[in-house]
Amino acid sequence: MIAFIGRRILQLIPVLLIASIGIWAMLFAVPGGPIGVIVGENATPETIEAARREFGLDRPVAVQYADWLSHAVRGDLGTSIHSREPVFDLIMDRLPATLQLAAAATIVALLLGIPVAMVSAMYPGGWLDRVLSGWSALALGVPTFWLGILLILWFAVDLRWLPSASRHYAIWEDPAQAMRNLILPAITLGVYVSGVLARFLRASLVTEMNADYVRTARSKGLPERSIMRRHVMPNALLPFITIVGLMMASFIGGAVVTEAVFTYPGLGRLLIQAINTRDYPLIQGCIVVILVIYIFINLTVDILYAYVDPRIEYS
Repeated sequence: MIAFIGRRILQLIPVLLIASIGIWAMLFAVPGGPIGVIVGENATPETIEAARREFGLDRPVAVQYADWLSHAVRGDLGTSIHSREPVFDLIMDRLPATLQLAAAATIVALLLGIPVAMVSAMYPGGWLDRVLSGWSALALGVPTFWLGILLILWFAVDLRWLPSASRHYAIWEDPAQAMRNLILPAITLGVYVSGVLARFLRASLVTEMNADYVRTARSKGLPERSIMRRHVMPNALLPFITIVGLMMASFIGGAVVTEAVFTYPGLGRLLIQAINTRDYPLIQGCIVVILVIYIFINLTVDILYAYVDPRIEYS
C-alpha cells in the first residue's frame, strides 16, 4: 500500500507539469489581457507599455512560464496582478470555505441518495421504486440556480429562518453560525448530486441482488435487510465510492453558480473574478490547486477500495 501511494504521488508531478503548460498556453491564446483592465480604455501606448514591463508581460511567453514554474515548485504561486497580494494567500483564504461547502453538500447527497437507492433496489419495478425513480429524475432536472433562489425566497425571505447571503464560519469555531450559513447552499448542491448517486447506486444494487450469492443467502433464510446490509451493500459500494469521490471533487471548482447565488466566498467565485479581470497568476494558481485536490481525492478513493474490499491488492 505504501509503495502504491508513493507511486501515485510521483505520478502527480508530470500531470501537474503538463496541466500547467496547457493552462498557460490557453490563457495566452485568448485575445485580450489584464493590462487593458488595469490602465483603462483611454491609456496611452506609453502607459500600456510601462504596465506591461512592470508586470513582466513584455517577456516571451516561455520565459514567463519558466519563471512562474521556478517559483511554484518552491510554493510561491506569484502575486495577483490586481490585488497585488500573494496568490497563495488569496487561495488559502477561500479554500477552507469551499472544502467546508463540499463536505456539507456531499453529506446531504449521501443522506438523500443512499436510502432512496436501497429502497428502490429492494422493491424493483414496484410503485415505490417508480416514485423514488421519479424523484431522482426530478432532482437531476431541477437547475441548481433555480433551487437556490427558491430556497432563499422560502427560508430567508418568507420564514426568515436562514440568511440569504451565506458567509463562511469555520465549523470548529462557531458550529451554529457555520450550519446556518451552510444549510441552503449545501442542500442546493446536494439535492442534484443525490439524484446522480441514487441512480448509480440503485443500478449497482439491483445487479448485485440478482447474483448467485444472494440467492444462496435467501435459501438459508436470511432476511432481506440483512442480505442488503451485510452482503449486497459492500459489493455495490466499490463503483459508488468512485462516483462520490468525483462528485466531491467537482464541488471544489464547480460550485460557481451556487456560490454566486448565495454570495458564498468560495474558490469558484475567486476563479471567476480572476478570469473576468484576466489575472493570469491567480487563474493559474486556482486551477493548479483544484487539480491537486482532484488528484488527492482520487488517491483517497483508491485507498478506500482496499478497506471496502480486502480482496483488492496493490502491487
